[in-house]
Amino acid sequence: MQAMQLTDLLPLGKWVEIEKEIHRRSGLDASVFDTKGYRITGYQKWANRFCPAIKANDKGQSYICAVANMNVASQAQQTRKPVVEECDAGLVKACVPIIVRDEYIGTLCGCGRIRDGGEVEIFLVNKITGIDEQVLETLIEDVPSISTEEIQKIVLYMSNVIDEAVDSYENQGTKKENVS
Repeated sequence: MQAMQLTDLLPLGKWVEIEKEIHRRSGLDASVFDTKGYRITGYQKWANRFCPAIKANDKGQSYICAVANMNVASQAQQTRKPVVEECDAGLVKACVPIIVRDEYIGTLCGCGRIRDGGEVEIFLVNKITGIDEQVLETLIEDVPSISTEEIQKIVLYMSNVIDEAVDSYENQGTKKENVS
């Protein structure tokens, strides 16, 4: 039997709508990832100018972004609960596991803002990526902060969206079984 895919749960266009709504509500760069850590949509709305510069750098993508996503997605998969952590650059990364009939099929994530009172790790980002510290200083000027309350609110929204999609999918399957 073939493993369930995210597009079995919702069509690709609906996932894009969800990503857009998360960004609209929170300013986070929202993404849906499959079990291998690949984004499933082409939608991209950055939370700031800093993140695209990091992602465009091979070392930044490999050693900051990908590692953070792997770690947070893995925690979400193992705990089966939303996880909020920081990437090595110091920015918030929130992930909600997507689990259907006890099968983990991916994560819904948002990232790119800094916790109130937090600090972007310019020194570390410079050492990893080789991007000049002065360039990084300029890029972090528009990194928005986010309060714990705002994080909790958007994670709750993300969780509710996933719960609704999963419930709808599971109930649809039950209805089909009852009709047979």
